[in-house]
Amino acid sequence: MSRKFQYLSALLALLFCAAPMVHAAEHVTLRNGFDLICARLEPQGEHVRLYMHRDGTDYLDVAATEIVTRETVADPVEAPVVASAASSSAAPAFTRADVLRMVGEVGVKHRLDPDLIASVVAAESGFNQRAVSRTGARGLMQLMPGTANQLGVDDSFRADQNLAGGTQYLDALLTQYHDNLQLALAAYNAGPGAVAKYRGIPPYTETRRYVARVIRDFNRRKMLEKTALATR
Repeated sequence: MSRKFQYLSALLALLFCAAPMVHAAEHVTLRNGFDLICARLEPQGEHVRLYMHRDGTDYLDVAATEIVTRETVADPVEAPVVASAASSSAAPAFTRADVLRMVGEVGVKHRLDPDLIASVVAAESGFNQRAVSRTGARGLMQLMPGTANQLGVDDSFRADQNLAGGTQYLDALLTQYHDNLQLALAAYNAGPGAVAKYRGIPPYTETRRYVARVIRDFNRRKMLEKTALATR
């Protein structure tokens, strides 16, 4: 079985307040307990369309009666993925469907929810397996060369190896922080040393945005999954 996590609106509120904000967004709490940050809401008769992004490309339709509370909040800036195509690697290219299949496989191996892994991949590289950051982190889960070496990853641009190593590292962090997801994500982004130094999530804007972004995307994926199951 996968680890189970509790996601509290207070956590997201804490992270949002700690970082510079722009644009208005809607914080919506649903009857089933889900908390979502939406770019905007649009009534559709007896339903309400919740747009997850400002460009309107991702949305959920929920019954109006399912919305318990809503409030206008400031939406944190989504930091763009700093990545470029690496032309030196001969690693095979995989489709997004291939990557999601592999995400499911490594999730089962490490008892991690595949949606959580997918949310980390989305935040780290935008599913670009040849992504390279300014600091030299590589691949889908943005492994630094030293970390990749310790995890037995020979080629960080190989999607299967990168996902295996990155998930193993995330699993180890969750174990280290006793399944405290926000601390594990903060350590994944800023390093365990920074979490130890500040005895919690470091006061780095990038890290706080990162943690909020992953959790928000994870909640979105779980909501989509729940909606899909309910309509079958």
